[in-house]
Amino acid sequence: MPETFLRLTPEAAPAETGAPAPDRLISGNPEFTTWNVEERDGLYCGIWRSTPGKWRIVYDEWEYCHILEGHSILTEDGGAPRHVKAGDSFILRPGFTGTWEVVETTTKDYVIRL
Repeated sequence: MPETFLRLTPEAAPAETGAPAPDRLISGNPEFTTWNVEERDGLYCGIWRSTPGKWRIVYDEWEYCHILEGHSILTEDGGAPRHVKAGDSFILRPGFTGTWEVVETTTKDYVIRL
């Protein structure tokens, strides 16, 4: 039986590294580190970190985020920029398209539901 209590810490899962797809990159050279603590039945949760840069995002899923550190700017196509910093929580719904710009290396914990 899987554990029923999970801590969202980098020690809870192996680190995976990545970057935005080249066709979505707008500026910089952002590098992602993800600690995917849970991945089951269309649910994903863990911790994500990115270094500065800007790229296009397209959401087909629900994502709850809580910013642990850093500063990013999310801009929905046709909308105003939204600055998110440590302590901010938000939800991105399916259909959100726009840009994610990391101004200062940003770390968040997240829960994604497909």
